[in-house]
Amino acid sequence: MINRVRIAVLFLIFCLLLVIARLFYWQIIRGKELAARGLSQYFYTLSLPAMRGEILAKDGSVLAGSKPSYLLYAYKPNFSGDFKEVSLRLADLMIVESDKDASSSGKTRDEMKRDYADQIFSKLFKKSFWEILVKRLDSSQKNIIESWHVPGLGFQSSWSRFYPEASSGAHIMGFVGQDASSQPNGYFGLEGYYERELKGLPGSLKQEKDVFGNPILVGNFSETPAVSGRMISTYIDKYVQKILETELLKGIEKYGAAAGEAVLMDPGSGALIASASYPNYNPENYWGFDQGWLKNPIISESYEPGSTFKTVVMAAALDSGAVEPDAKCDICYGPISIGPYSIGTWDGKYHPGIDMTDTIVRSDNTGMVFAARRLGNEKLLEYIKKFGFGNLTGIDLQGETSPKLRSELKDIDLATTAFGQGIAVTSIQMLRAVSAIANGGIMNIPVVADKIGDDSGNMVLVNKKQGERIISKEASDKLKEMMIKAVIYGEAKFAAPKGYRIAGKTGTAQIPVSGHYDKEKTIASFIGFAPADSPRFVMIVKLREPSSSQWGSETAAPLWFNIAKKLLLYWEIPPEEQK
Repeated sequence: MINRVRIAVLFLIFCLLLVIARLFYWQIIRGKELAARGLSQYFYTLSLPAMRGEILAKDGSVLAGSKPSYLLYAYKPNFSGDFKEVSLRLADLMIVESDKDASSSGKTRDEMKRDYADQIFSKLFKKSFWEILVKRLDSSQKNIIESWHVPGLGFQSSWSRFYPEASSGAHIMGFVGQDASSQPNGYFGLEGYYERELKGLPGSLKQEKDVFGNPILVGNFSETPAVSGRMISTYIDKYVQKILETELLKGIEKYGAAAGEAVLMDPGSGALIASASYPNYNPENYWGFDQGWLKNPIISESYEPGSTFKTVVMAAALDSGAVEPDAKCDICYGPISIGPYSIGTWDGKYHPGIDMTDTIVRSDNTGMVFAARRLGNEKLLEYIKKFGFGNLTGIDLQGETSPKLRSELKDIDLATTAFGQGIAVTSIQMLRAVSAIANGGIMNIPVVADKIGDDSGNMVLVNKKQGERIISKEASDKLKEMMIKAVIYGEAKFAAPKGYRIAGKTGTAQIPVSGHYDKEKTIASFIGFAPADSPRFVMIVKLREPSSSQWGSETAAPLWFNIAKKLLLYWEIPPEEQK
């Protein structure tokens, strides 16, 4: 009997300890969490979105801004409209009467309206207290819906991104989409790179509510205001941007190219002044375009540079002392055999004893192999890395990639690299490398943003790194003169502006396909700077798969010179005597 009493007492003590432990768990360990949950049951919290910072052109005009936007919702307890009628009216309002919209979806406008009305109706019919019906309404659409006087329809204020220049500079801007939690988020370009600065800090509005979810007028109320994103001022010149885009599009059509690029920067500072590429898209409705067009090809697509890369190899050879401009080639009397391979000139013509200046002027592959051999395998690879190839340039645009370099160069690799074959680069890498030649041997990091707003609203200069010397000024001056002669006496001399000293180099690169080079398709390019003695700009122009001619001298070079003429006129740079 006594044992039974003891067991009962011990059991009761155990149960009491269990209850105490459980209470300790709920009240102490999880007390704050449960208290917060309790508060959430009688407090309604509304997020107040922050206005995204503006992106400005060099002249202060808006390239990317924010405008009021509204979210339409239905609060079911107060809703007293006709589900079907409201659905149809919203469909009529939201489906714009555009043949383009209809054709892109593969449906007629009536079918699109019917589908949209069905989506709205299903949300209204769903057993729920609150449903989002439409996002991104503008002010005029909001006013129309308000004029219907339908109880239960409400609006939440927000902001939406707009781009006054539409598709102009789309790849520089990027766009604003939504992240995994349906919050606005910048992607690609400046929008993606400076997301933290542009997005701001959302605020909140907290209102006490009753058991039915309605606000209590005399209840607790608190508001945390949103903090707007920071403004960004860029180096983008809208007029130059327009020139690039207009002339590039004309060139693509004239030469029957599949795509094209043109990029312009100041070699002295690294400032990106303008950048154009086709095909492109409109950032305001990016979802309606091919997703492959969203990436900026100038920083994210690699290609074999062809003869434009000869400038880099020759710069390395001159800087190291391996050759001089008047050095004579002793292997240029015919094709060069390397194992089972044979290296020839682009036109099948050979020039025994050709010097290095004429090698650049005539774009002679065998002369470049001579210069590369004088430099040596390890030294050439070292210089290629010094010029930034194999690494990101550091440009402030989201989406940059960099092709990898070989860890070592074999003899055949040395030969093909000498004339820009078998090595992959991006347009921005190539532009930065040649800008170092234009800038007396100092290479700067490309940059788009000039100033960023601080916490006080003042515009502060972007913290830029100092340029790095890659080659000596003497070597850059020598190569500059060689490139000037390439313009004066080269295959594209007919298109060059008269009275200006312009340094440049053409390029025609075959496109590798399934382990071999396509015999017909090429990437034609021209890269150069002007005026050569005091460069105002360095520019690269590329045309992918031009059908009128595969040669850069007959397509990309005339296009480059045509753009240059307009730029020299715009900047009021007078002609000079040829030296």
